[in-house]
Amino acid sequence: MQRRNILTSAAAGTAGALAAPAVATAQTTFNWRMTSFYGPQAAFYSTGPGSAKDLIDRIQKMSNNRIRIQFFGAGELIPAGEGFDAVSSGIVEMNYANAYFWTGKTFAAQYFTAVPFGLNYQGLNGWMYDGGGLDLWREVYDRFNLVPFLCGNTGVQMTGWFRKPIETVEDFRGLKMRIPGLAGRVYQRLGVDVRLLPGGEIFPALERGVIDAAEFVGPYLDRQLGLQRVAKHYYTTGWHETATASELIINKAAWARLPADLKAIVENAVAACNVISEAWCQKNNAEAMEDLVKNQGVDARQLPDAVVARLRTETETVLAEAVARDATTRRVHDSYMAYKQKFDAWSTYSEVPYHTKIRPA
Repeated sequence: MQRRNILTSAAAGTAGALAAPAVATAQTTFNWRMTSFYGPQAAFYSTGPGSAKDLIDRIQKMSNNRIRIQFFGAGELIPAGEGFDAVSSGIVEMNYANAYFWTGKTFAAQYFTAVPFGLNYQGLNGWMYDGGGLDLWREVYDRFNLVPFLCGNTGVQMTGWFRKPIETVEDFRGLKMRIPGLAGRVYQRLGVDVRLLPGGEIFPALERGVIDAAEFVGPYLDRQLGLQRVAKHYYTTGWHETATASELIINKAAWARLPADLKAIVENAVAACNVISEAWCQKNNAEAMEDLVKNQGVDARQLPDAVVARLRTETETVLAEAVARDATTRRVHDSYMAYKQKFDAWSTYSEVPYHTKIRPA
């Protein structure tokens, strides 16, 4: 009986030893680095609900620190615009930015941030999560050794700040404007001298007259830059970025090394930040716009209808040219626009009555 107990104990010990490597593997700690296009203290993007640092905190807590992530704002480890290449080559594991900064790599990236006259926040989420958008995004980025994620949204952005009013399309000719992305190409067709400036350089450039107009994000973040002190004409149409998505990219090989439970944690954390960040913008933009108009003398208005119509025409031309040049862009474009057509039709029954019948009362 005693011998039997010894053998049983020995067998149990052997089984435990054999199982130990599997347990150890499951508890492996991953020490990653995340770079960003934005500065280390940038509101919404780097700090606050739904930001990059909030995302890191959620991943670390949900994983019980099995994934540990060190954050580097723009310029702290690499320049702002080098995050795509740094993650692609494996120098760092993650980068936080917006996909449209990488249109030089692939024009199709534009569709995963914002398309002028495109989908709103609800529609973009629908296309991404259930309309094939996220699958296309990952297919487009696969050749760059990247796995992309939707991780935030500002909602609709403002057209921007102008030192002089815009009354006709001719008022754009010769205008020097800070504006990124596809909208910059559209404005160029109207004679705008497009400038690409990081957020911290917009105010001094506008103040000194280096630029005549600037677009950044929305009332809360624009007010933080002090743009209302140097330009009082604030156009709110938001034609160029009807919903502006934030992007997290992860190195493909690093992602493959994560066990399934940690992958699920990352996927749920980015989805949470996508919702939470947009909610943060809605609350703060509402309060900031009220302050700008009531207390700071800002003239907030929509662009004239004729100007908007011309911007739409030029946008369609730019998109048509891009689609004609690249088969990948065409596939993404066709998917996006097919979804938008159905979403717009549904909106005539859902959102349009709200805005035209319910909300005004």
